[in-house]
Amino acid sequence: MKILLVNKFLYPKGGDAISTINTGKLLSAKNHKVIFWGMEHPLNPKYLYKDYFVSYVDFNSPNSIKNQIKIALNLLYSLEAKKKIENLINIEKPDIVHLNNFAHQISPSILHVLKKYDIPTVMTMRDYKLVCPVYTMLSDSNPCEKCRDSKYYQCLINICTKNSRFKSMLNTAEMYLHHKILHIYDLIQIFIAPSLFLKNKTEEMGLKGKIVFLPNFVNVEDFKPEFNWKENSIVYFGRLSGEKGLFILIEAMKGVDVNLKIIGEGPLKERLELKVEGESINNVCFLGYKSGENLKNEIKKSMFVVLSSEWYENNPRTVLETFALGKPVIGSRIGGIPELVKDGETGLTFETGSADDLRKKILYLINNPHKAVKMGKNARKFVEEKFNPEKHYQRLMEIYNYAISKHFRG
Repeated sequence: MKILLVNKFLYPKGGDAISTINTGKLLSAKNHKVIFWGMEHPLNPKYLYKDYFVSYVDFNSPNSIKNQIKIALNLLYSLEAKKKIENLINIEKPDIVHLNNFAHQISPSILHVLKKYDIPTVMTMRDYKLVCPVYTMLSDSNPCEKCRDSKYYQCLINICTKNSRFKSMLNTAEMYLHHKILHIYDLIQIFIAPSLFLKNKTEEMGLKGKIVFLPNFVNVEDFKPEFNWKENSIVYFGRLSGEKGLFILIEAMKGVDVNLKIIGEGPLKERLELKVEGESINNVCFLGYKSGENLKNEIKKSMFVVLSSEWYENNPRTVLETFALGKPVIGSRIGGIPELVKDGETGLTFETGSADDLRKKILYLINNPHKAVKMGKNARKFVEEKFNPEKHYQRLMEIYNYAISKHFRG
C-alpha cells in the first residue's frame, strides 16, 4: 500500500510529530511505501519531496501587516498547500492519505484535492481542534466546553486565542468556514482518537462522522527499563506552558525531601524560575531541553515522573515512554491520563489543580519505595501488552481497509 502521511511538523517537535514519524517507520518496516508531507522547517530531515512542502510559517514571530494578512488567509484556506499537495499526488498517486495535525500552517484546503483525486482519507486527532477553535478546550486556563454544538462564537466572546481579539475572531471565522460553510471535514472517511476520552468528548461536543479508538504505540525495544533509581529525584518532562500545571507542581514540592528535575523549554520557563528563586524552593532545578538517551537517562535515574496537566490530555507519549522505562507516573485526574495511570497499579492520580493532593501522592511513593518499583514493573508490562507496534499496526490496517471500502462504496 502507498500511504501519504501528513503532519505540519515533521521533526520531533511534539507528540503529534513523533507519533506521525513513528507511524511512518512502522509502515515502512511492514513493506508499505510511505511518503511524508508537511511544512518546511530547518530541523526537518531530508525528506524525498521536501520541495513540495508548504512554506515555513511562524505564528509567534513579528510580521508586517501585509504578511499578517497573508498568514490569516492561508490559515483559512491555503492555496499554496492545495497546489503543492496536488503536484505531489500527481507524482505518487497514493492509495490512502493519513492526516494528523495540519490545522493553521497547512489548512484543510488540501481535502478538496483529495476529493478531486478520489483518495480515501483518515485523520488521527492529536488534539481538540475539530471541536474547539483553540484546540486545547481551555479558556482563561480552565477546561471549557462553551463551543459545544458549534457555538464557535464563544471563542470571540471569551477572547480565547492568546488573549487577542483579532486572533480569536480569526479562529472563530475559521471554524464556521470549515464546518458550516464548506463542510470540509465531511470529506474524511474515518477519524482516529488515541484516547477514549478524546473520542467521547469530541462526540459530545458535536463532531459528526465515524470515530474509532486507536492509542499511540511505543517500540519497547528502544527503551531499556530501570526499575530502581540512582538519585533521590523525580522528573517532569515536556513543554513549559500554562496547560501543564507546573505552578501547582512546584508548589507541591514545598517540604518534600526529594529533588524535582524540570526538563523542557517553553513560554513559562522564566516565570517558573522566578517562582523557584523568589520563594527559595531549593529542591527544584531546570535542566532545559533534553531528548534521546540524555532524556531517558535522567528518567531512569529518578524514582518516578509527574504529569500535572490541567487540560484534557489525549494519549500522552510522556506517560507511555515513562512506563517503557520502568517508571510509574503520578498524573492529574483529567483527560486521557487515567486511562494510562491506573491508581495503585501503574502509578497514582491526583485531583487536578490541587497542590496538596499532589504533595500527598508524591510523599506516598517516596515513603513506599517498594510500591514505586512494583508499579514501574506493572507499567512496563502494561506498555508491552497494550501499546506495542504489532498490535497498533494490525488495528491501523483494519482502519485503512475500512476507509478504502467505505470511500469506494460511496
